[in-house]
Amino acid sequence: MFRGQAARLGFDLQEGMEVVAFGEISVYEPHGRYQFIVREMRESGQGKLFRAFELLKGRLSAEGLFDADRKRPLPFLPLRVAVITSPTGAAVQDFARILKRREWGGCAHVFPCKVQGQGAADEIVRAIELVNQLGGYDVLVLCRGGGSIEDLWCFNEEAVARSVSASSIPTISGIGHEIDFTLTDFAADVRAETPSAAAEMIGSLFLSCVERVTSAGRSLDAVVEAALREARFALRHSGIRLKGLAPSGSMERAFLRLDELAARLGSGFQLGVAGLHGRLDALERRLSELDVKAELRDRMDRLREFGDRLEAAMHREMADRRSRLALAGATLQAIGPEATLRRGFAMLTTRSGRPLTSVAQVGPSDRVRAELRDGKLDLRVEK
Repeated sequence: MFRGQAARLGFDLQEGMEVVAFGEISVYEPHGRYQFIVREMRESGQGKLFRAFELLKGRLSAEGLFDADRKRPLPFLPLRVAVITSPTGAAVQDFARILKRREWGGCAHVFPCKVQGQGAADEIVRAIELVNQLGGYDVLVLCRGGGSIEDLWCFNEEAVARSVSASSIPTISGIGHEIDFTLTDFAADVRAETPSAAAEMIGSLFLSCVERVTSAGRSLDAVVEAALREARFALRHSGIRLKGLAPSGSMERAFLRLDELAARLGSGFQLGVAGLHGRLDALERRLSELDVKAELRDRMDRLREFGDRLEAAMHREMADRRSRLALAGATLQAIGPEATLRRGFAMLTTRSGRPLTSVAQVGPSDRVRAELRDGKLDLRVEK
């Protein structure tokens, strides 16, 4: 190869490379030697593919397509999964077998497409776009079994990598074996080493959620028991304080205080019970989809029963307290100032409104006011 052709090569020529050479055969007559004059040379085989892979990877990485801050976490409880793969390959069988073994309670929809050969990249891109248009899926999984770099090349296509990165649904890439890496792996939110590993990942999230729900049920039992104990203590304490109050001028403050306590106690318990009902209803809706064992449903029924009993006990206790306080108030009114006026007495006050209890408080010509049963009189002191 002459210098002019060598300068136009798009790669570094090294010993042992596989290439395709174009040229012509000539004879060097002085030595009688045949030689091949190379006019053009191209890379061939896996070396060319690997070079193209590295070039495209570098360009997309420079654009920020593979940045870690673009990665999204998988949802807390993935129950609807879209799987883009070949419907007849071993990958989808392994994926389904792992989910069944883990007793996963969701549903997986397979979107069939070619995963190898001409036109595979276009079908993968269309499948990703279709899944995003349909919506309603928690996770999108692309999976395929292992193979050579040529077999997996459709997952190195720029269009596929960009489509995976642009997906509005979190993506898992489970392509090839542990040692296989494709651009789809870098563009996806999470890379699984194999299709089976992708299924293990989804199943593990489901099992973790079931364990957390079970733990939440135990915690709710403890919360309700603690609330009942605290409510009983508060009611006993309120009863002791009410018994210690004498039926005097503090009765009005006691009524106001009791109303405030009743409102706060009723609101607090109603909010607490409503919150527990809301959390229980939410858990029940989610657990109804998971088909959890009957034990958890029994616990929910017990929690509702405890809440109803607590609310009923609170209302009964408050009604009893109100009745007793109303009786004490009526007694006080019977011996109060208004009853005294009705018996013919009068109350005298100074012009400033202070009660008149001694003649030393006024002098001649001072104005005073007398309050009788049916009205008031303005008076002047003579002596």
